[in-house]
Amino acid sequence: MRKKTLNHRHIMSAAGAALLGALIALPTAAVAAGPDSFPGDRPITLVVPYPPGGSNDTFARAVGMKLGTLLKTTVVIENKGGAGGSIGTMQVARAKPDGYTLAAVSSSFTTNAAIQPSLPFDPIGDLRGVGLMAEGPFILAVRKTLGFTKVSELLDYARANPGKLNYSSSGPGSSNQFATEMMNSLAKIQMTHVPFKGMGPATNALIGDQVDVLIASGPSLLPAVGTGKATALGVTSSQKSPVAPDLPTIAADVPNYNFKIWWGILAPKGTPDAIVAKLNDALKQVTSDEELKKFFLKEGAEATYMTPADFDKEISDNIALWKKVARDSDIHVQK
Repeated sequence: MRKKTLNHRHIMSAAGAALLGALIALPTAAVAAGPDSFPGDRPITLVVPYPPGGSNDTFARAVGMKLGTLLKTTVVIENKGGAGGSIGTMQVARAKPDGYTLAAVSSSFTTNAAIQPSLPFDPIGDLRGVGLMAEGPFILAVRKTLGFTKVSELLDYARANPGKLNYSSSGPGSSNQFATEMMNSLAKIQMTHVPFKGMGPATNALIGDQVDVLIASGPSLLPAVGTGKATALGVTSSQKSPVAPDLPTIAADVPNYNFKIWWGILAPKGTPDAIVAKLNDALKQVTSDEELKKFFLKEGAEATYMTPADFDKEISDNIALWKKVARDSDIHVQK
């Protein structure tokens, strides 16, 4: 069975690149003493299980730089792509649990776990959460010529015309598909899935009037919306978001709908609690940094803190939810 990469990543914006460069000079607070000698003069390797250039890579580099300063060591970013993120994540799952090898993952870690029939690691049993870096909503947009300006208009038309509308995604089993099928289920509508090989082609299909609907990240969609090539209707988060402050929530018309993508850091299972706590404390300081908050917002996300225990629960809950959505909506990896 050929595995597909979950393609919701985006390329760093020019403004984001400028802010990333500015982060080098930011003052940082000292981290309180943690377990004996950690990390000492040893570098920490932060494995990004995707190629360079996507949001996992962009966010890991911004956070890794700050973590290195706080912990008085070097954080080395190692890109290890392949198999939808499984190869790099497996490397961390099998690493010595001493805090020196970590993984920078996104919510595709949980959607992938929900649909892959087998993985070379146990996503819950072999890894533990260190903490979140950021989270953000997707944007619901429609092709300009469809004429809808409200979520309710889209839903009313879809209910009156089952299966007539279609939606694009970056591929089978992608976060875009999960977000859309979750809305379809809760809103009791039917739209036909048209998968593409990547976010760029999926967005171009919307702009070119080849598909009707696309749910994707702000950086993927807002440029097209800003130039009038597509119409944004709402955000997927349960509350309004500073990523797109003028947009209402889909949840206002579809009760209980809530979809966010997140980015976080994992460690091998068995990593001592004291080391995880020290890393999490550093993440807490990083995610409260005002310049880093601005950087994340430019990239369509909000800097977000979460305790290790809460992050573990988030991962477990996500996997259970996406397994149900995948089963109910027949989402599966392409053979």
